Amino acid sequence: MAEAVKTSKSVASAGSTQPVVELVKAFSTPFSNAIATARTCYSGKGIILDSAIDLTAEGRDRAIAESIYQAGHHTTFQHAQFQFALSGVSRQFIWSFLHSHPFYNSEQVSQRYVRLKADAIYMPQISSAAREVYLATVEMQLAAYRSLRESLFPTAEAEYFRLFPARGRRKDEHRKSILKITQEAARYVAPIATLAHLYHTVSGVTLLRYWRICQQGDVPLEQRRVVELMVNAVLAHDPQYKIVLQEPLNRSDFALFPWLEEAAPAPQFAAEFDASLEGRTSRLIDYKVNAEQVVADSVREVLGRPRTELSDDEAIELALDPTRNALYGETLNLTTHDKLARTANHPGYTFRKKLSHAADSQDQRHRMTPGSRPALAMQLSGDPDYITPTLVQTDEASRRLYDETMTRTWDGIGRLKRMGVSDEEANYLLPNAVAVRFTESADLLNLLHKHHMRLCYNAQEEIWRASVDEAQQVREVHPRLGRFLLPPCTPRHMAGAKPICPEGDRYCGVKVWQLDLSEYQRLI
Repeated sequence: MAEAVKTSKSVASAGSTQPVVELVKAFSTPFSNAIATARTCYSGKGIILDSAIDLTAEGRDRAIAESIYQAGHHTTFQHAQFQFALSGVSRQFIWSFLHSHPFYNSEQVSQRYVRLKADAIYMPQISSAAREVYLATVEMQLAAYRSLRESLFPTAEAEYFRLFPARGRRKDEHRKSILKITQEAARYVAPIATLAHLYHTVSGVTLLRYWRICQQGDVPLEQRRVVELMVNAVLAHDPQYKIVLQEPLNRSDFALFPWLEEAAPAPQFAAEFDASLEGRTSRLIDYKVNAEQVVADSVREVLGRPRTELSDDEAIELALDPTRNALYGETLNLTTHDKLARTANHPGYTFRKKLSHAADSQDQRHRMTPGSRPALAMQLSGDPDYITPTLVQTDEASRRLYDETMTRTWDGIGRLKRMGVSDEEANYLLPNAVAVRFTESADLLNLLHKHHMRLCYNAQEEIWRASVDEAQQVREVHPRLGRFLLPPCTPRHMAGAKPICPEGDRYCGVKVWQLDLSEYQRLI
């Protein structure tokens, strides 16, 4: 991999935020490599090297590039990877665009563990009068964030030392750890305009898709601005991508466009959706009825054994039980490569769920359990619509401040819209707590992996509660499969792996591997 080129840093214009994009790693000759891989498919002489590719106007390789691109033979463009360092981009942009598909890798600054800064807020291009309302609302939100970090401290501290009584002898040493717990809840009042910095890696074909579709959805102005900087950085590194680069689709080309432009959100939608959850965070609404039988039959196929030799129960255990299949005790997630574990690809489950924007921003990182997430503006009425963390619910003073902050936030958004500010720009003020309603599906193999991560007591609270809901419901319909939806410590314990908890000094303080799912409960 060759070091690549920096983009120029734009001078921030008055009243707006300018992102910074830097291409930090890239293949040395990415476009030639794509064509070399294409020619290798038809080469009787072995591997075609990048150096053999001629992309001049007269060269045959230019015609090959255009031909395979137009025909949709895009796997050759997946080989080259581009790693970007992005700064000054909003959480809303990341949720709505960068993380809304499976073909990327990102590592972004965490709001759970890093304290928010007052100046790290996306500023749309709005009038000076609207800017005053926008900034006053942000100032109010961040003041509430700071207050909640402190007001929630006594409750969090008491629970922390209940879990770790020995640490109570040195309370001052653990103040920072407890503040991280309180700021995880406090961040719910912060706006989705909060800026983030991150590494983001995509293939060449994904970047081409980014550019083509960049004007769809919630934040087309920010999307186009950031993606244009990404594309320009790649073109500076390898201008040959101009051969296949298409212009972005117009907003009116998307089926979503007239609904965003003309249709007001239906106020009865949220009530109807919430009633369908029947009190759950995540409700199972569909599944493959014969999943247990299919897994058992598939295991017998892998092993070439008849039913008389291998019962359904034993077959399922060979595929899923950590006491029989020790790969479930590994941290490297080897099950995708295991012939027996792959039989868990066949069962499928669909859940309807409601999470905060903050929680869903983590939930969507499980790219193999995809969801149909909304155009956020279409789900919102003018009334406050938000999730409240459990820790906030346990402290009356904090809950009053939290609810007041939500009311004032929606008032600020309403004022901006009455001033003529677009939904796209005004909705940057929505809090991390804003409710997101969607449907998500998973095959059992990837649901197992997700629950190994999210049933952990260190997982974000809402995702943890949603995962508990899901595991309980799968157990009800498929008890022989659902009993293996477990947090990471339990299959490690069953497989005999050491240490039982893989989190090291991040151990939650609870011997979860000794608990039944029905006994799971947590405050922090």
